[in-house]
Amino acid sequence: MFLRFAKFLMIALAFASCDEIAPTVTGSMGNTGPGPDLTNQQRQVLIEEFTGVRCVNCPAGSAAIEDLIAIHGPQLVAVSIHAGEFAPPYSDSQYDFRTPEGDQLLSYLGEPFGYPTAVVNRKLFDGEFDLQLGQSQWAGYIQQELQEDPKVKLKIEPSYNAQTEKLDALITILVVEDVVEPDVRLSIMITESGVQDMQLTPSGKQADYTHKHILRTMMTNYDGAVISDELTAGKQITKSFSMDWNPDWDVNNCDILAFVSLGGTAKDVLQAHHVHIIE
Repeated sequence: MFLRFAKFLMIALAFASCDEIAPTVTGSMGNTGPGPDLTNQQRQVLIEEFTGVRCVNCPAGSAAIEDLIAIHGPQLVAVSIHAGEFAPPYSDSQYDFRTPEGDQLLSYLGEPFGYPTAVVNRKLFDGEFDLQLGQSQWAGYIQQELQEDPKVKLKIEPSYNAQTEKLDALITILVVEDVVEPDVRLSIMITESGVQDMQLTPSGKQADYTHKHILRTMMTNYDGAVISDELTAGKQITKSFSMDWNPDWDVNNCDILAFVSLGGTAKDVLQAHHVHIIE
């Protein structure tokens, strides 16, 4: 990992304009049956990795996340956010993985001192001074968060129409325990894996490096959509969302990721979940 350096020395980089189609979001409320995947859902932990194609040590961080996924399976939900000093593409890169939401999330969750870095469940752990954590800390804090019972559970039902290039998503929130915090939010991300492009590695630039869990866009604002309903135990809430699909993304390699989190000074994630858009 790079030596940690003062935050005021980090240079803010303007992101290049993206070709992504802005999502159109609609919301609806109602009741649906939870289904066995919802009622039996275990605690799932979100890890948000901040990375960049110019970061020589980031491939080691990404490999560490894959190792953790191999250990925890679906209980670990990962997203790789290309933002910050090391994110601008090379002149011979095919793609620019930066997004407006990624830059906003970097500011929202806090600039890291160095890379590789990640935020686990957006939680400020005892003894830490910010949300960003070094690679050596990820495994322990993930394991700690997995010991907690989920206060809410999530069901994601995506529907992709190839002819109209539209993605619809129905999200069901099952409240397991009363959530009394006044500001609770639902965030929905689209990620893509299996994208080969340039990456700096300890052996030099690698043109066919396989990038995984790339944040492509969000179906909500970067800081989530406020859940206005009272979150009392036993209640079920459904919300529907819709967006235009970007044909540059391979829908067969894309996931839809949803999580419920606090929106105040504490940003703790209460539960995360993800599914393939195309099963």
